[in-house]
Amino acid sequence: MYPLFETIKCMDGKLYNLEFHQARFEKAQREYLGISPQITLFKKLEIPEFAKNGLFRCRVTYSKQIDKVEFLPHQFRQIKSLMLVADNDIDYRFKYADRERLNLLFEKRGNCDDIIIVKNGFITDSFAANLIFFDGRKWVTPETPLLPGTQRAKLLDEGRIFECRITSKNLKKFEKVGLINAMQDLENMPVIELQNICF
Repeated sequence: MYPLFETIKCMDGKLYNLEFHQARFEKAQREYLGISPQITLFKKLEIPEFAKNGLFRCRVTYSKQIDKVEFLPHQFRQIKSLMLVADNDIDYRFKYADRERLNLLFEKRGNCDDIIIVKNGFITDSFAANLIFFDGRKWVTPETPLLPGTQRAKLLDEGRIFECRITSKNLKKFEKVGLINAMQDLENMPVIELQNICF
């Protein structure tokens, strides 16, 4: 079994979306590790002094127990273009520390900054983010993500985005795509116009 990890946003000494990270953490323990969840994440996370100012990624690596907690300075990547890449066999249902398959797909991005992974004709995720698409009225997210993210769960819960079936064939009906993850939400996500997606 691979170790798993959670990436939690830490901004100026505050940890974000902990209830959604806890829910995914517990789901992975039950379904992947086969154990009953007994750990509460926020009780195990102590923010060091150096991470109390600025933006950091709190990376929690775990198996049947928490193996490692790191606070890493975070810088956003500039993403202005996306390449569609297909992989019908990829499985990333849990946040595996082993990202080799994703890395191989990322290498296929050509001159683009990031990728959109297509599985069996359905739109899933980018290299490190869930995708949301703007249809002219609202933001929607594919109902077929590889890994349902915590930011995605929060925005769905708040009714700010909506699930729908998105395929590579109907992608062109949307105006633009945004990339969301634990570190970036609707307010600070990269937004890419449809013409900057390479099919």
